[in-house]
Amino acid sequence: MPVTAVDCHAHVFRRDLPMPDRRRAPSGYDATPQDYLHMLDTHGLSHGVLIQPSFLGTDNSYMVEALRAHPDRLRGVAVVETGITPDALQALAAAGVVGIRLNLIGLPTPQFNSAPWRALLPQLKELQWQVEVHQIASQLEPVIDPLLAAGLNVVVDHFGRPDETLGVNDPGFRYLLSTGRSRQVWVKLSAAYRNGGHGAGEATALAALPLLKASHGLDRLIWGSDWPHTLFEHSADYGTERHLLDRWLPDPAERAIVLRSTPQALFGFAA
Repeated sequence: MPVTAVDCHAHVFRRDLPMPDRRRAPSGYDATPQDYLHMLDTHGLSHGVLIQPSFLGTDNSYMVEALRAHPDRLRGVAVVETGITPDALQALAAAGVVGIRLNLIGLPTPQFNSAPWRALLPQLKELQWQVEVHQIASQLEPVIDPLLAAGLNVVVDHFGRPDETLGVNDPGFRYLLSTGRSRQVWVKLSAAYRNGGHGAGEATALAALPLLKASHGLDRLIWGSDWPHTLFEHSADYGTERHLLDRWLPDPAERAIVLRSTPQALFGFAA
């Protein structure tokens, strides 16, 4: 299938799956791969990237099953233990996994100098995998700097999660802007609603776009729906999130870079 547009952030799960991290776990509904592909088709997107939800822990099997069923349309980002074996990493890669996720909201910064991390990071580099980071802006620097020093590509979720009141003046967001010169950092234009209610997150996103374009370039910006909008299911919807990108980037040529050429290269979709 030709790549026309890529949704770079979505989750699939069933309510009956084990959920070891109940803090963020939704309840009462399923978000199946079939549901997700229907959303892509409905909104004119050809490809998608599945992100292992934190509430499912390191059991990536449901996501991997979806990747194997739809290798032409889907890629995945897994959550793994630091002690994962090289064979297990290779098996994930063969299924279509292209990176690992660090969802660190409310959690301490990983000890990247510890033996397990010193063993894992070179394996990720050898696989040419990315590390996806979900953390509030004020805590990004101690996470991103060691990953860049290890020679890894980093993808930062949801505009870098700047503070609701500070917006683009958050020193952590300003640090994120400074990482553009590395050419190893991509930023997801996604889930503005997670950065402040009553329109604050959307206002921050609108202010952030020209800054991110200047610091990182369009070839380091990607878009994600954050479907099914866990914890925001009743206030967010796919169509609205997609159309926000048109407001942020009104130039169709610029949107094409963010929706097609940049994610196609980053996630390894065939031309």
